[in-house]
Amino acid sequence: TVRKRGVPLVPGSERGLGDEALIAAAKEIGFPIMIKAAAGGGGKGMRAVHDIGALAGAIGAARREAMAAFGNDEVYLEKLITNARHIEIQVLADSHGTTLSLNERECSIQRRHQKLIEEAPSVAVDEKLRKEMGKIAVAAAESVGYVNAGTIEFLFDGKDNSYYFLEMNTRLQVEHPVTELTTGIDIVKEQIAIAAGRKLRYKQKDIVPNGWAIECRITAEDPYNNFMPSTGIVSYLKEPTGPGVRVESSLYEGMEISLFYDPMIAKLVVWGETRAEAILRMRRALNEYRIGGIRTSIPFHQEIMESTEFMWGTFDTGFLSRRRVGGRRPHPTEYEQVAAVVAALLAHEEGRQAAMHVGGGESNGKGASSDYWKQAGRMRAQRGRW
Repeated sequence: TVRKRGVPLVPGSERGLGDEALIAAAKEIGFPIMIKAAAGGGGKGMRAVHDIGALAGAIGAARREAMAAFGNDEVYLEKLITNARHIEIQVLADSHGTTLSLNERECSIQRRHQKLIEEAPSVAVDEKLRKEMGKIAVAAAESVGYVNAGTIEFLFDGKDNSYYFLEMNTRLQVEHPVTELTTGIDIVKEQIAIAAGRKLRYKQKDIVPNGWAIECRITAEDPYNNFMPSTGIVSYLKEPTGPGVRVESSLYEGMEISLFYDPMIAKLVVWGETRAEAILRMRRALNEYRIGGIRTSIPFHQEIMESTEFMWGTFDTGFLSRRRVGGRRPHPTEYEQVAAVVAALLAHEEGRQAAMHVGGGESNGKGASSDYWKQAGRMRAQRGRW
């Protein structure tokens, strides 16, 4: 459908092909190729294949994963564009024939095809290219008579500024806040207005980038243990605040983090007048973020924000495959946090005096609760463990 509107596509196979037909199509497309699920995205049912010998097994594995995730094992093939960037265009379309591009988002920092960090605008896109890609995205949405908020996703080859349509997400996306912060448009509010049959209040000329926004997806995973899921009770929570800082989360102290849901537990978004200011604000916000009781991806994001490649904006979708996470000490555990608080309190005369009354449940007069002192007694009895 979008091909008829002049939207550039990644070379690939048609849908509905059997395994033998897919193998034949792969030979025509040329390696490397990507196997993709036809019924859904999010990295499920995707396999990169670099030679013909591995293709049959990869097709079978992709089909099984697609069936488990979407109840449909249909897959298709695309040419694998190496060292590309993932750039997407946010669109809004009403039922009165108006479709707008809200500019691009950069989503190239990914792990296993799952986005981890997003920003708007992209360092790889200039104003001329922004207008061109925006028009292509609008054409793609209009080709199917789309009405709602949606996202047109592209693979972008920075070597020659070529780009290829990947797919359309017909929904609000996780990373929509960076677009809201750089355009001043409340996308959710506009969705509701569109659903009510109203006309969009904006013209394309009104959509002008303002400043820079970055989003980090905070997940309940341990980046120092191959991103293994981390479960438990949120025992301590301190969210960052301040100018240009936005937190979207349902976390609260006492909340149970289980294995039965997506690992993303919060979104940390910052805005700055420049990209450099946005990075500095994100560093500060990450340093302030404290989630006790579970391991999170916060240390991972801290490393990325200090990466030279990220700061220069020279990364692509292969960034993490070339980089080994590690080297920075993770945020202290709740146990270590308590130990630090107790050590600080014991440095004062009042603290030493109050420590003698642990069993009495008294406060030390400095704002520390008796719970810290009770834990201090338990920790002192287990001194060999910390």
